[in-house]
Amino acid sequence: MSIAPIYGNLQGIKPNQLKQLQRLYQQRIRSDRLTSPEFAERIASISSDLKQPVCVYLNRRGQVIRVGVGTPRQTQIPPLELPRYGAQRLSGIRCLSTSIKPIPPSEASLTAMARQRLDALVVFTLTGQGIQRKGGGASGFVKDAYLAHLIPAQDTHNYWEVSPAQDVEAIAEQDFFTLVDSLEEEFSREFVAQAVEDSQERVVLVGLMTDNLSPQKFNDSLQELQRLVESAGGKVLATLEQKRSQPHPQTLVGAGKVEEIALQVQSMGANLVAFDRDLSPSQARNLETQFGVRVVDRTEVILDIFAQRAQSRAGKLQVELAQLEYMLPRLKGRGRAMSRLGGGIGTRGPGETKLETERRAIQKRITRLQQEVNQLQSHRARMRQQRQHQEIPTVAIVGYTNAGKSTLINALTNAQVYTADQLFATLDPTTRRLTITEQNTGKSSTILLTDTVGFIHELPPSLVDSFRATLEEVTEADALLHVVDLSHPAWQSHIESVKNILADMPLAPAEELIAFNKIDQADIEHLELAKEEYSGAVFISAKERIGFDNLRARLMVS
Repeated sequence: MSIAPIYGNLQGIKPNQLKQLQRLYQQRIRSDRLTSPEFAERIASISSDLKQPVCVYLNRRGQVIRVGVGTPRQTQIPPLELPRYGAQRLSGIRCLSTSIKPIPPSEASLTAMARQRLDALVVFTLTGQGIQRKGGGASGFVKDAYLAHLIPAQDTHNYWEVSPAQDVEAIAEQDFFTLVDSLEEEFSREFVAQAVEDSQERVVLVGLMTDNLSPQKFNDSLQELQRLVESAGGKVLATLEQKRSQPHPQTLVGAGKVEEIALQVQSMGANLVAFDRDLSPSQARNLETQFGVRVVDRTEVILDIFAQRAQSRAGKLQVELAQLEYMLPRLKGRGRAMSRLGGGIGTRGPGETKLETERRAIQKRITRLQQEVNQLQSHRARMRQQRQHQEIPTVAIVGYTNAGKSTLINALTNAQVYTADQLFATLDPTTRRLTITEQNTGKSSTILLTDTVGFIHELPPSLVDSFRATLEEVTEADALLHVVDLSHPAWQSHIESVKNILADMPLAPAEELIAFNKIDQADIEHLELAKEEYSGAVFISAKERIGFDNLRARLMVS
């Protein structure tokens, strides 16, 4: 027979006290009652003897499922072990807790209740020693009792309600099922009112501002993360921010912010937390343990978008390669099953964990994909050589994601490149012929325009490496047409990001023409500033076909 586990702070506990705690697992109360006076007194007696708080967790059948020494925060059930019903349901677990001090439940205890979505939290304050109970009954250790439960947050930040101090008999007489049913009915109504399509993930965004970031860059990056999440098909429920001098090594943000995020996740029914920074494998694991839901960083969101948008075999190949290279160092800690020894025919012998088996399989797949990408590079190199033999100049269209590159190539060449007002709408390169006729002489010349994948701030290195076959279309071009969305508030930082990525590429073309796009939507101040700082640029609207004559003339010269 296995020994019933006791959680929390067990230091200094005597063997007979430990047995008293373990015997609580054998107790059971009526399923339609929060507690009973006898059970409350038993918990209070043990707590008074220990001189420490005690927490007992029960399911809806009235069975004890967890006993701990300490406060609700110190003894709480890990999020990954809790049932996940969503924002319209409670967890089906309630906590009976003692408090050494005669005060209502602390905010830390209430936060723990909210994080676990407990049916209720009942806190018994102690008398300090057994005394005659009210009404002349037997001696008791419970002075007062408080009942706390969650309420729909609606437009406020009040997640819970706490009753005034009352007799333990009054709480014991309450109908537990009536309380739970009424609460879940309210949560369900609120959930339906805020419901999104089942296919959408409900996401909480988290941004960390450190000393090396300006407020403008931080805000631009966080807004971009929201667009990335929405482009990936997610629904942003809330955005939380923290300012620290440097990231926390274990959780990126501080302990208090981790608590706040966990509370938001539970109260809003989120099933994903997205950070606007790359997380180390250990940070991601620590945060998932705290939140009980999946945690992703900026790179994973971008990889997910790429996986959705890739259409050609080449694009899908490169996305898979990038995903596997990102996943490989993050395998450790994905669950206990990953570290168990394999069993069965062919798995015994020296011994190899499932983690090692999966890592080896992924490494083999990466090697094979890299070989296929190399073959793809050779194929594209041959195609470029054929074009070079025809002596047709090539111009690669580059720019920040959603700058309007595909719309421009469609407008210039009547191509059928997919366009949408979303980040990374185009992944696969498209090359089209453009014939330009000079108005004065009637002389015609032909150039090749190549649409390329959009760049982004801090483009993940794994993507740059995996898409090298695609990005070679940039390095092998005779000139670059750098398209900038002038209507975007952060257009200057977009130019900087693109230039930084191009600077890391070997043999990128030196000749570059900047085309400021969407001038019909841009602020006058931004338009004047761009004209002043980039006198050699052209100003266009690809959607409205404004400024095309000047653009064609400049492309002929280049």
